[in-house]
Amino acid sequence: MLLSLLEEGVDTIFGYPGGAIMPLYDDLYDYADRIRHILVRHEQGAVHAAEGYARSSGKTGVCMATAGPGATNFVTGIADAMLDSTPLVCITAQVGRENLGSDFFQEADMINITLPITKWSYQITKAEEVPAVVAKAFHIASSGKPGPVVISFTKNAQVENMNFRYDREEFLKNVGRPSPKPETGLSAELAGTVADMINGAERPLILAGHGVIISGAQDALLDLAEKSGTPVATTLLGLSAFPTDHPLSVGNAGMHGHLAANRMIQKADLIIAVGMRFSDRTTGNPSGFAPCARIVHIEIDPTEIGRNVRADVAVNSDARLALEAILGAGVRYRARQEWYGFAEECRREENRTVRHRDFFGDDSARQGHGEWIRMGEVADAVARLGDPDSVIVSDVGQNQMFAARYSRFGKSGKWVTSGGLGTMGYGLPAAIGAKIANPDRQVVAFLGDGGLQMTIQELGTLAQAGVAVKIILLDNTWLGMVRQWQELFYDRRYSFTHLENPDFVSLVSAYGIHAARVTERNRLDDAVRELLEYDGPAFLDVATDPGENVFPMVPAGASLDDILTERPE
Repeated sequence: MLLSLLEEGVDTIFGYPGGAIMPLYDDLYDYADRIRHILVRHEQGAVHAAEGYARSSGKTGVCMATAGPGATNFVTGIADAMLDSTPLVCITAQVGRENLGSDFFQEADMINITLPITKWSYQITKAEEVPAVVAKAFHIASSGKPGPVVISFTKNAQVENMNFRYDREEFLKNVGRPSPKPETGLSAELAGTVADMINGAERPLILAGHGVIISGAQDALLDLAEKSGTPVATTLLGLSAFPTDHPLSVGNAGMHGHLAANRMIQKADLIIAVGMRFSDRTTGNPSGFAPCARIVHIEIDPTEIGRNVRADVAVNSDARLALEAILGAGVRYRARQEWYGFAEECRREENRTVRHRDFFGDDSARQGHGEWIRMGEVADAVARLGDPDSVIVSDVGQNQMFAARYSRFGKSGKWVTSGGLGTMGYGLPAAIGAKIANPDRQVVAFLGDGGLQMTIQELGTLAQAGVAVKIILLDNTWLGMVRQWQELFYDRRYSFTHLENPDFVSLVSAYGIHAARVTERNRLDDAVRELLEYDGPAFLDVATDPGENVFPMVPAGASLDDILTERPE
């Protein structure tokens, strides 16, 4: 197995040993100089760390666990990777072939458990299968629309001898490619059609998704926007696909997106949707999405085109190849001053209302708690004082939405978060994986106090690995997003969402990680600066407003036209 992983260029494995996988770990002892193993504290953390590694590097992440509970602890992370198109090879042990089906100690059928949430799952029962299965696993995980693959590795196959030969070309000769990556992009005729549509549009908008990042299409996206004069909005996972400070950037769209992005979708006469699946968190009620627009959907997975939102022009292609073809098909610059003016009008309104409240609060939000630090100003402080080409990781909840709203991404910046599954506990292990993949880049993790405590044991992984992740805890003592919904839609019936938290600074310090807490607004910049400049892993607990809500907000089931900028009376 390890020789096959080396043939695939694997340099890092995130894992946790156990009885059934001990032979493979014993082999790993002899390869410690060639493959770095990161010992996590829970198997779910291994998958999320591999996700962070993959999402921030473009490589396939690898994680490893033993049989039974070790393997089943992978399931949440595998489902997360599947929904967010993250390439992973997840290796789990299994009991010996002779014991399969006997309810042997720690036997769990990982193939049938994971079939609905993987691109491929396979059980190796003979050592001679290993090279071909590994080659196929990496090919399937990374080709077309990426995703996770599970290899279940019986104990006997781990100890059997074989003559090793690794011939990737031979192994893949008869392997089909699910959602194949078109090698030639779209036809000249189709590219010309899209180019003509852009040239003729009065109010065009590019909606860029995660597929832009996966395909490495950021430069082509920037060129198309500038060459045609078309504004760009992003989905949540596409956030770092376009520089946030660019004049044509109008922010991210969806449930907690920017006013400009959402309102422009509803007024656009043409939407070029690139590498995205029209998730309900982006579209709101799909029946009311973009009512005035013709929609060009560029997507590598043909099953996604037209599935959630109509596509007037379907382009089944890799995003980079498609954008490059459209660029070469006669796109012309057109200044659309009225359209740009509408975007600026939306920005001014958002700055005057939402941004002002996010930074300074209001009496109703404080609920008698005094001058609390606001989550938006924390994210803004990191954006002002940090590197725009950082890797920004977030957990899920209010911390995620404020980080998405106020982080700034340069041309090489990266945004890593859990989108489709919305997995609390993702942020800390994913940040560890991202930093291991990017040792020379700043990695900042925004976490909430609820999400942190779901995978808080990975502080041990962070301390042992010694990687310089900078953690910002937006600590409001609530499950903030659930509390917000209870306030707005459940008559303020706060059912089991308040948290009695530990002393996080003492807890983090017990792991040997530098930790501090800030409670005063006038100390925030200094505290953030000290965190970012610290030489090693560091943690900042920021006491934030317990009554703060995230706006704008599109209520569940509502149209983007129904976006709220404040709590309804």
